[in-house]
Amino acid sequence: MADFITIGCIKKLNYKNYSTWKTCIESYLQGQDLWEVVNGNETTRPSDAESLTKWRIKSGKAMFVIKMTIEEEMLEHTRHTTTPKDAWDNFVSRSATKIK
Repeated sequence: MADFITIGCIKKLNYKNYSTWKTCIESYLQGQDLWEVVNGNETTRPSDAESLTKWRIKSGKAMFVIKMTIEEEMLEHTRHTTTPKDAWDNFVSRSATKIK
């Protein structure tokens, strides 16, 4: 329950606050040991069953955090992403155009 309260303190991503959101969410993901599946050494699905199960759990948690910290209008940008890295990269690429 404490994790959700912490997430609630992060201002949700909109079209105006990408830099602030990125800084806060990156730190949060690092603190929760989820950054590796977003932008680290664990961004691709492992092939062995045991590692895959662990990766899916971390990946699911990271996707949940990302989706819970974006405004509803931004959710459309994650609908077709399958991994947290895909979602993150989508926002990174959009930051150069629409998101500030």
